[in-house]
Amino acid sequence: MQDSFGGLLEPSDRLGEKCGVIAAASASGEAARIVYYGLWALQHRGQESSGITASDSRSLYHHSGIGLVSQAYREDDLAKLPGTLAIGHNRYSTSGEKDLTQPILRSKAGFALAHNGNLPSVAALQAFLVDRGINIRGHNDSELMADSIEYYLSEGHDLASAVRASYPLFTGAFSCVAVAPGQIVAFRDPMGIRPLALGKLSDGFVVASESCAFDTIGAGFLREVAPGEMIMINKDGYDSDQLVEGQQRLDIFELVYFARPDSLILGKRVNEVRRRMGINLAREVKVKADVIIPVPDSAIPAALGIAAETGIPFDHGLIKNRYIHRTFIRPAQSQRERDLQMKLNPLPEAIMGRSVAVVDDSIVRGTTTKKLVQMLYGAGAREVHVLISSPPVRYPDFYGIDTPKQSELIAANHTIEEVCQIIGADSLNFLSYDGMINATGLPVTKFSTACFNGEYPIDILERTKEVRRPVAV
Repeated sequence: MQDSFGGLLEPSDRLGEKCGVIAAASASGEAARIVYYGLWALQHRGQESSGITASDSRSLYHHSGIGLVSQAYREDDLAKLPGTLAIGHNRYSTSGEKDLTQPILRSKAGFALAHNGNLPSVAALQAFLVDRGINIRGHNDSELMADSIEYYLSEGHDLASAVRASYPLFTGAFSCVAVAPGQIVAFRDPMGIRPLALGKLSDGFVVASESCAFDTIGAGFLREVAPGEMIMINKDGYDSDQLVEGQQRLDIFELVYFARPDSLILGKRVNEVRRRMGINLAREVKVKADVIIPVPDSAIPAALGIAAETGIPFDHGLIKNRYIHRTFIRPAQSQRERDLQMKLNPLPEAIMGRSVAVVDDSIVRGTTTKKLVQMLYGAGAREVHVLISSPPVRYPDFYGIDTPKQSELIAANHTIEEVCQIIGADSLNFLSYDGMINATGLPVTKFSTACFNGEYPIDILERTKEVRRPVAV
């Protein structure tokens, strides 16, 4: 879903990943340029802003800008980011958040931090900082993490020991990279909710949210950063410190639609997992249609799996305009219904007079799916059957996904039959929970599936009041 509409539609109707992070240590002195190319590969994880902080042995150098990577940097910007170390961040701003680019630079303390994830509770962190007389007014979770690290740096810690001391205060999901003169650290929460991988450059090392970034910069995949682990990188190599005992509970939405299909996560190629989700859906549901059509791009592997399993022809009946991206000029209300037509264009030859099975990876509010169904009927479809390659989303996320309130999740408030009527389809079917887990080839204990079953592996504390049970089935 991260690529299906690229954020052009009403943002709250499509779940959005919060961020992508990357860090590189390279003896070439071109660490910032390596990070820059890695950020291109991680563009799908954040399209609102981008930033890089580089370091030599003495100083930090920083640049950030709004928009896509292609909009945020010019050649002279990169020329002003020297050094053997650099970290980078692509940001997706969640609803209600203030406009804050990352990495978060703390010049006085001499470090910068980039964070992917979310701390559902910051009460302990706030109390710690307030007790020490630190002004935290208006600071979000990422800034509070930086405040804590900055405090320990001011007490004489180096970057790694400052992170080690701060770590118990970080209650939630985080995959982070930080840089100070002479050192990079990368660390991950005890459950490994958000992904983070370690790679090898010819003259250094790299850490990134996804392995697809390694291919772009010519790095080799080494392994994933373990839950609860901190990696320390400098010009001579890297060391590891297991800060706490970890238990892998990756957010399964990374495999459903967040991650790029060419990434390796938990030893699995994302594209293959999504293809198997389609195969399992076809085995669970008797698909009757003349053609299988995906919503590009993230639903393509699942649609190919359905077509292979059923023998129903696959066709690209919806053509994506790949040159439309996020805009900071918000359209008037009267223009918003045109967003779907701007992003996708139906091919009448693939649709006219046919029974169409359209495949997508999830439904959030349902408004986008309703528009999509209307578009297919408008292109001449005789029937429209909607196939979703994940279970119904019935619970909000608190770990770094931009989800609406539970009251706005269509499947939390209506039965599947009611949802089908609301979106105007001839039929609607979701992949079962067990079918989704089976497609990963891994045990359910490796995943957080909170958006589907309301089971939150990291305590959401005071946010629990925002979740109601039971929901519609």
